[in-house]
Amino acid sequence: MSKWEKKFGKYAISNLTLILILCYGAGYLLKWMAPAAMNFLTLDTYAILHGQIWRLLTWIISPPETFGIFTIIMLFFYWSLGTQLERVWGVWRYNVYIFTGILLTVAGAFLCMGAYYLVIPGMTPEEAQALFRYGARYYSTYYVNMSIFLAFAFTFPDNQVLLMFIIPVKVKWLGILYAIMMVFEMLQAFQMNVWFLVAAAGASLLNVLIFYLRSRNHMHLNPKQIRRRAEFRQDIRRNPKITKHKCAVCGQTDQDDPDLEFRFCSKCNGNYEYCQHHLFTHTHVK
Repeated sequence: MSKWEKKFGKYAISNLTLILILCYGAGYLLKWMAPAAMNFLTLDTYAILHGQIWRLLTWIISPPETFGIFTIIMLFFYWSLGTQLERVWGVWRYNVYIFTGILLTVAGAFLCMGAYYLVIPGMTPEEAQALFRYGARYYSTYYVNMSIFLAFAFTFPDNQVLLMFIIPVKVKWLGILYAIMMVFEMLQAFQMNVWFLVAAAGASLLNVLIFYLRSRNHMHLNPKQIRRRAEFRQDIRRNPKITKHKCAVCGQTDQDDPDLEFRFCSKCNGNYEYCQHHLFTHTHVK
């Protein structure tokens, strides 16, 4: 991850969560103004294989079916979570996580298509076209946003949110509840042969699982680490010319950005110092 960031990190997109939410808004606007046009933008694998390759990207603006005040609240909630994750992980790592979820969804859609062809080998082109056009409605960024929440629950398990705006609950318990609900929803969909939903939700959970297995040793920020970061920021502001630090991954110094925080890693062999974006995400030097 760190080696790739040195080569491609400059291409990472900042405020990616906001862009996803704007895609939601564009999708809802298009549904209201020209609902028939959405049929040409969804993740219809049958249409993609017949030349409509733009659907590999345009499906991202496909919003969930319903829209209301609850949808607006949830989108604002996901925006706040995604923004915080981007600040803690760094722009590059957050980009990798989101785009991995998108690619897994596309791959799941084609695997789902292959499964239907195996189960129904005698489908006519007309039947296949109707089936996969119907199934495309299940592919939206809803489950991508859900993966943002689950990643936040893994990264900040002890943070509290107000359930129903009243009851304080640790986010890790909500993450476990959401994961159980998704698995139950997948099992129901599998029994009903609605494999499109299984592919969409499964891609989201697989993305979270891959992230957890790769990052479980350095993804949690405890209160002491947060306090040390705040103290270090104050020291830098008091002595901006005296302090000199350089990140071993991206090469940035405190002279480049006085707001950056730097720490030495106790797990690396040698005196390797990292900025706040790479302290918990770098590959340990052995």
